[in-house]
Amino acid sequence: MLDIRLLREKPDFVRERLATRSKDLPAQVDEVLAIDAKRRRAETELQRLNAERNRLSKEIGMLRSRKEPTADLEAHVRAIADEIAKQNEDVTAADEAQRNLLLNIPNLPHPHAPLGQTADDNPVVREWGEKPSFDFPPLSHVDLAATLKLIDFERAAKISGSGFVCFTNVGARLQRSLVQFLLDLHTTEHGYTEVSPPYLVRREAMIGTTQLPKFEHEMCYRLEEDQLFLIPTAEVPVTNLHREETLPLADLPKKFAAYTPCFRREAGAAGKDTRGLIRIHQFDKVELVKITTPETSYAELETLTADAERVLQILGLHHRVIELCTGDLGFGAAKTYDIEVWAPGQGRYLEVSSCSNFEDFQARRMSLKYKDAAGKNQLCHTLNGSGTALPRLFVALIETYQQADSTIQVPEPLWDYLKVKVIK
Repeated sequence: MLDIRLLREKPDFVRERLATRSKDLPAQVDEVLAIDAKRRRAETELQRLNAERNRLSKEIGMLRSRKEPTADLEAHVRAIADEIAKQNEDVTAADEAQRNLLLNIPNLPHPHAPLGQTADDNPVVREWGEKPSFDFPPLSHVDLAATLKLIDFERAAKISGSGFVCFTNVGARLQRSLVQFLLDLHTTEHGYTEVSPPYLVRREAMIGTTQLPKFEHEMCYRLEEDQLFLIPTAEVPVTNLHREETLPLADLPKKFAAYTPCFRREAGAAGKDTRGLIRIHQFDKVELVKITTPETSYAELETLTADAERVLQILGLHHRVIELCTGDLGFGAAKTYDIEVWAPGQGRYLEVSSCSNFEDFQARRMSLKYKDAAGKNQLCHTLNGSGTALPRLFVALIETYQQADSTIQVPEPLWDYLKVKVIK
């Protein structure tokens, strides 16, 4: 959430930065400032009424001490009390309206974020490795999974409907092996602390990491009776671990790695990515989360991205890193790198990780602070990235290492996890 003081003091700056996301966003600044002015007027009037009531109450006390009549003044005080109650309602309503408006305004893009409106405007930052070449037409993961009985799409659909999968036999073992490999890598080599968080969270947690209210009806699964949400990513519970806390400076940065299933309403375009693992409603992911200071957050973003990228390098998977342009940034992000892995059977790159710096946008919603060297409370900066998402990693891995006979050579780093060197 943006700081209301920033909107008051630098409205033109905020409008300018928001306009790089969408030309419709600057108008929301005017809405917030209008309700803010109304709220402040109501607060000023409330202060005046309280002061007047206090003055009259003292006067009534003095009159009573002298046994003089006070009925008229007491009636006036009661009238003021009624007006105070109304003003309190107005202030509360204005507060709520202002907060709701602020919750629906996205973060300001970093000043050096590339300008653009769509994914076509995202510049490539770097590439790693070469696209694999084959002396046979490479199969898609759907065909490979069917031939090797790695995934049962049909029975998953029978159980849960379209957009769900059931890993079977070696496919299930490969999925489990990848999770273990990712957690071991990030905790032992990259220094993250492993956590296993709840998969159901309260509304406040979803608001804290910007999934709500913006995307409530677009992507979120909700248990109405219990007012709980199935997590769309481990970012939600893990980033909220320290909500409403003030952390010692010596404890920062905090680095967490968490495996969870993720639940999303992946609508997508009609007919697009509807076969296989590219776009599904439930999937596994290892998430990386950092809580840090403003001074170090952008250096931490670079190492976070490198940590996620290291997964693909160890597995020998060709990939590229792109930076998202202003119009393609996620709602809460100030700067984002996407890591896209090459999937030969798809003939295209697939996003397998998105690494973002939210600056203090999430921390303000969560009241997540740290005490600086001068002893003052400051808002933390929060970052997160997939380290990585399993479905598309699974896709790229089996499509990259497929052989002419439809077997799959297992990369050496996974031998000890999977206990086989060839999937056949």
